[in-house]
Amino acid sequence: MKRIFYIVQKEFIQIFRNKALLPLIFIVPIVQTVILSYAATYEIKDIKLSIVDHDLSSSSRQLVNKFEGSEFFIVEDFEFSVENALKKFDSDDSDIIIVLPENFENNILRENSGEIQILVNAINNQKAELAFFYASSIIGDFNQDISMKLIPSSAVNNFKNINVIPNYWYNPSFDYPTLMVPGIVAELVTLLTMLLTALNIVREKEIGTIEQLNVTPIRKHELIIGKMIPFWFIGHLIYFAALGVGKLIFDIPIEGNLLYAFAFISTLLFVVLGLGLLISTTVNTQQEAMFVSFFFVMFFILTSGLFTPIESMPNWIKILNIGNPIKYAVEVNRLILLKNAGWNVVSGFCVKMLIYAAIVNSLAVWRYKKTV
Repeated sequence: MKRIFYIVQKEFIQIFRNKALLPLIFIVPIVQTVILSYAATYEIKDIKLSIVDHDLSSSSRQLVNKFEGSEFFIVEDFEFSVENALKKFDSDDSDIIIVLPENFENNILRENSGEIQILVNAINNQKAELAFFYASSIIGDFNQDISMKLIPSSAVNNFKNINVIPNYWYNPSFDYPTLMVPGIVAELVTLLTMLLTALNIVREKEIGTIEQLNVTPIRKHELIIGKMIPFWFIGHLIYFAALGVGKLIFDIPIEGNLLYAFAFISTLLFVVLGLGLLISTTVNTQQEAMFVSFFFVMFFILTSGLFTPIESMPNWIKILNIGNPIKYAVEVNRLILLKNAGWNVVSGFCVKMLIYAAIVNSLAVWRYKKTV
């Protein structure tokens, strides 16, 4: 234990002497929490809309007014030919085109039916799907208004509306920071601590101090533990600082017990730090460590469920995702903060992380080549 204590002391001295490292630890997580929470949103607004109205009737004008009154659409221009409107697609000045045919109003009044063409710029498929959904909702609302006008007054008096009262749990206001901040906080803690430890031992190799450590009586597991402990404390500091910023700026709910969050982050950090040290013991330069870390980081982020649902991913991705620590970090952080998950739920994840940590840290100790 005494030798581990000296290694920990040495690591803290090196960390606080490194003026380039301190901003990365204390400032970057806070700045990224604020910026990413504003930027990471599934909601799409200011969809650029072009309207081609061949009918120029009161009904077509009523529909256009609904689009103009929507918070999601910006009516960029009105055209009288589809060809001219499509040119807006080519220059990326339009996201969606609504085409109202001739006799649109007459068809509604005489035949109780009408047709509307929707052309969507689908380069960004997510934006295209949401734009089509928003447009369809507005047209559906317009259709309901027209239908009520066509129903005889006697039928209207006897018609009873079906009232649907939704009850949205955990995020009733559909506030995107409420969804994203817990995931972003968990992601930042995982990425930063993994990167810092991945550069740790390999940095000692580059500056030559690893040779001095190798000739000491310190055992391999003592060196790995000693290098892990400082970043374990720093990981907790990053987590609670970022969480505090999320609460202060975005007022995210904290429904669960923070002691459960502390317990899970403690076990998760052993996994992340073990992965970083495993990378550090495998490569020979900091540049190699950066490239290897980047390879894993990209996979971890894109498959973590932070931006896209894991359920929609292929089965082979789900299998690989078993070893994704960010997936567990995002999932459990949301469970604790938003759903008030109990210890019976959190403890299962903690056990998984302890098993995972035992494997990766054992590999890190095994990979470290020490000569006395």
